[in-house]
Amino acid sequence: MSTAARSYPQLPREEFETLIIEALADLPVYFQEQLQNIEVLVDTWPANTELRSVGLDSGHLLLGLYRGVPLTSRTSGYQLVAPDTITLYQGPIELVSRGDYERIRAQVKHTIIHEIAHHFGISDDRLRELGAY
Repeated sequence: MSTAARSYPQLPREEFETLIIEALADLPVYFQEQLQNIEVLVDTWPANTELRSVGLDSGHLLLGLYRGVPLTSRTSGYQLVAPDTITLYQGPIELVSRGDYERIRAQVKHTIIHEIAHHFGISDDRLRELGAY
């Protein structure tokens, strides 16, 4: 990990979590209502296993990660399952935002929306096509 990366995160975890709550509250009601059986988590940095799970090598930045069964893949057999998770990684988000609070806020919102898109079954390739990357 680079020297710059070691200096992040800087915000208190509670403050970062508040930015996530605000981003979720800003979603249109329709999307809020579709977030069923999903939990949003915060971690400081992704583990190497998490990086590899999305095809990244150690040292690459991962801002968020969706794990679960997208809504488009759920069938009538989708019952009694553990919640899907969206994990936001505070260190990388603050690093790409250069520690600027407003940039962090914007990046948290962008990352939440990106991961929720995966919950709706939208792939990274499709997000690139839409210019949402």
